[in-house]
Amino acid sequence: MLSDYLTRMVKVEVIVNAADRSFVETLFRAEDVVGWTALPGLSGFGHGGRHEGRLLFNEQMGQTMLITVVPEAKLEGIVAGLRALLETHAGVLFVSDAYVSRPMYFVNDADGRD
Repeated sequence: MLSDYLTRMVKVEVIVNAADRSFVETLFRAEDVVGWTALPGLSGFGHGGRHEGRLLFNEQMGQTMLITVVPEAKLEGIVAGLRALLETHAGVLFVSDAYVSRPMYFVNDADGRD
C-alpha cells in the first residue's frame, strides 16, 4: 500500500513581492521550518494583471515564490504570520497536503515524527 511508504505533511507555497522575501524567511525561521525553496523572478498573469520576472540587477522588484513542507503542527503559526503579511501586501498563499518519502528531511530532531 502506498501509505506504507509515504508520510503526510503540508506544503505551503507563498508568492510575495521580492521585497517581502526576508519577512517570509524570518517567519519560517521563527517557526522552526527546516528548509524551503525560493523561486525569484516569477512571471505570470493573475488578479493584478501581467507580472514580469524581476529586472536585471534588482532583487527587490518582481515576485518570489517560497515553498516549504512542514508537519501539520507547524501550520497554524506559519499561516497566521503569512495572513498578517498578506493583509497589507500583495501576494497569494496556497496550502495543500503533501506526501513525502523521507519525512526526516522535514522535521528537526526535537519535532519527532507522526
